[in-house]
Amino acid sequence: MHGFPIPFDIILFAMIAVFLVLRLRSVLGRRTGNERRRDPFMQRFGGPPGKVINLEPTNTTIHTPGAEESEPAPSEGLEAIRKVDPGFSPEEFLKGARAAFEMIVAAFAKGDKAALRPLLSEPVFASFSAAIDERLAAKETLETQIVAIEGAEILSGRLEGSRAEVAVKLVSRQINLTRAADGSILEGDPRAPVEKTDSWTFGRETRSADPNWVLLATASG
Repeated sequence: MHGFPIPFDIILFAMIAVFLVLRLRSVLGRRTGNERRRDPFMQRFGGPPGKVINLEPTNTTIHTPGAEESEPAPSEGLEAIRKVDPGFSPEEFLKGARAAFEMIVAAFAKGDKAALRPLLSEPVFASFSAAIDERLAAKETLETQIVAIEGAEILSGRLEGSRAEVAVKLVSRQINLTRAADGSILEGDPRAPVEKTDSWTFGRETRSADPNWVLLATASG
């Protein structure tokens, strides 16, 4: 017994459908340059910051779950750090924070993990390292130029046991270019610096003989 003949238009539509499926499979997963890339400078690490003392000369207080209703005076955070670390100076700390900011941003752009390792905490290094590996796997390069650091101020400070933590706001103008393997620009404009506001939290174990601070958390806005 013979089957019914299949109309030509159905065969044609089927062939078009197969072509479209193959075409979609060929482009799925490709990078177009418009995807939002993971930016480690926009991440926070180590969970919520707990009770952070505001160091601004205002009456604003910072409330966190479980924190007492009354917050210490704004300067008590730095004073607490200074008591256990007499060598601590907010002015010198800001100078060091600016230098660390430039070093970390430059090392991340170059993919220099060896330079980053002593400057970052374990969670931050893991995230930066993963972002660098992702960039290398995509055969992309990042070029970063800090045109100027226009402002740096201490936002908050606290002493958690023997660990001192200080958060700093850094305002900078940067040129950031992401290039493909062929040198074409995927993101950024070499003629248009972008203003960035970063809040970085540094920490140091005050009982340690090592005077260096490491980056504990980053946030960009």
